[in-house]
Amino acid sequence: MANKKTDARTQVALKCSECGNLIRPTFKNTKNTTDKLELKKYCPTCKKTTLFKEAKIGK
Repeated sequence: MANKKTDARTQVALKCSECGNLIRPTFKNTKNTTDKLELKKYCPTCKKTTLFKEAKIGK
């Protein structure tokens, strides 16, 4: 199990750029990836492949 002090992975959500639906919680290594994530994924609300951008997870 990874130590919490040395673990650089943080949980982020991906938000659809077209409909704004917050889905797909995922992990990101903050040491290697300092920019915001931008991935093309399938959105079940739009029913097509769209650009997903990183967003904060509300707690």
